[in-house]
Amino acid sequence: MSEADQQPEPRRPVVGVLSVQGDVREHVAALDAVGADPRLVRRPRELEGLDGLVIPGGESTTIDRLCRIFGLHEPIRRLVAAGLPVYGSCAGMIQLADEILDGHPEQQTFGGIDMTVRRNAFGRQVDSFETDLQIAGLPDPDRPFPAVFIRAPWVERLGEEVEVLAAVEGHPVAVRQGHLLATSFHPEVTGDHRVHALFVELCSG
Repeated sequence: MSEADQQPEPRRPVVGVLSVQGDVREHVAALDAVGADPRLVRRPRELEGLDGLVIPGGESTTIDRLCRIFGLHEPIRRLVAAGLPVYGSCAGMIQLADEILDGHPEQQTFGGIDMTVRRNAFGRQVDSFETDLQIAGLPDPDRPFPAVFIRAPWVERLGEEVEVLAAVEGHPVAVRQGHLLATSFHPEVTGDHRVHALFVELCSG
């Protein structure tokens, strides 16, 4: 056996997927495909030892309510504030926003990204659509990304430290602020795993 064959495989970063509601299985499959070790997170103890966390698309008010019922809300807020890499898609983008428009009166977020998002800004379920996007920072950036929008939010206000990675009709739909990444679309349902690859890079840094 050669010396190269004896080298240990690189460590796979442990990335949690918030599993109270939404596109959990799709995110798990995408993370596994890009070299992460996915872990389902339903209870606070399952947040321990993570290198990153994904907040999936789904119904943002339901995700918020269940996270508070299961005691996940405050622990996740603390991890976001402490610098844990977190990625949110669609409802996950809403959960990472510091402010929501058109949300439920009692709806809370984990916060972390200095932005205001409008819930369901692109319309209802029947208004769902797919479009090709150029997303800054992705591997093979010249290849368009097939972005799927389902009852999607958009960003209406951005803080100075927030970087816009992609926009539709002048509205930011992919943003990054330091260790936090958010998209208003659903990359987990497309088979193109470059957004997840970008996030796993953040988790491995």
